Amino acid sequence: MKTVLVAGASGLIGEAAVAQFAADGWNVITVSRRAPEQVDGVSVRHLAVDLRDPAACQAAFGALRDVTHVVYAALYEKPGLYAGWLEADQMETNLSMLRNLLEPLSAASDLQHVSLLQGAKAYGAHAGHRMPIPARERAPRVQHENFYWLQEDLLRATAKARGFTWTIFRPVVVVGAAWGAAMNPLIALGVYAAVRRELGQPFAYTGGVRHAQELVDPRLLGQAFAWAADAKAAADETFNVTNGDVFSWVDTWPALAEAFGAETGPDEPQRIAEFLPAHADVWDRIVAREGLRPIGLLQLLGESHHYADILLRPGLEVAGPPSLLSTIKIRQAGFAPCFDSEDTLRHWAGVLAARRIIPGARAALEAAPA
Repeated sequence: MKTVLVAGASGLIGEAAVAQFAADGWNVITVSRRAPEQVDGVSVRHLAVDLRDPAACQAAFGALRDVTHVVYAALYEKPGLYAGWLEADQMETNLSMLRNLLEPLSAASDLQHVSLLQGAKAYGAHAGHRMPIPARERAPRVQHENFYWLQEDLLRATAKARGFTWTIFRPVVVVGAAWGAAMNPLIALGVYAAVRRELGQPFAYTGGVRHAQELVDPRLLGQAFAWAADAKAAADETFNVTNGDVFSWVDTWPALAEAFGAETGPDEPQRIAEFLPAHADVWDRIVAREGLRPIGLLQLLGESHHYADILLRPGLEVAGPPSLLSTIKIRQAGFAPCFDSEDTLRHWAGVLAARRIIPGARAALEAAPA
């Protein structure tokens, strides 16, 4: 039986990979500092390893002999998120984390394939580069400082030396039920909806002018990882991944309100990253009354409240060119699944409520001020 090691297993994407491979009958080893959520009763072997610790990684991964595949979804982000994307120490930390896992593991196990996550930042918009519409994988590497390139070069060199194949995935915005994540805007919006309701205020749209975006359901990525594990067409290739549709946050706001059990109101541009920490006591009151999991607000959010502001762009009055990715390449390679983005948001809002991370829609409406 094949064995997949999922690094970053407690995050949005890692959790989806664990669920997919376990459902497909694989042996699954999870790696993260915090144990991942149990997915539908799935039993996995968990290694609590800090990927920034070379000695711990050598001891843990150098002892593994049966790993055939890796999904690397681990990520280091700095407080405040955006500034760190341009800083050398953030890039070097992410490189060393991959190296600390890959080098001892590839020496100990007979690896066949590694899947690595990049993202739309590969196309450089965050660094001031003009993205084509749509951005395609076949374009030359956009020359800017980015840990993606450092990790990719390491992966290519190690794969050539050790004889395994690789696939790189570039998803756009991913939402799901993982808490404490660097970039899960849905959890920030769910907390925002609950706090506003507690204050007797509507779930007001916080962003700027309408702008087109794309979304990725983590279940789609789980399917893509499983496909790439054995598909010849995926070997040594890079693929953009999106749900397959386009949406805007302002037009999707009513669906979010319904999912959170909230009432909408007039737009109110503001920074969620400032609003939520200022109302941490309100969130604590909600948690106690609704019997939610006792996770502190900042621990719950990770850096996702900052990411929500990056996506919603409060104060934006003129929409610039959209950042859209072509997914023709992965479809032509044989991977065709897709998701409706509104359904993705509704589904994962429901999972967050079922896990007692945010209030459920019915409980939320019953608790709403008269």
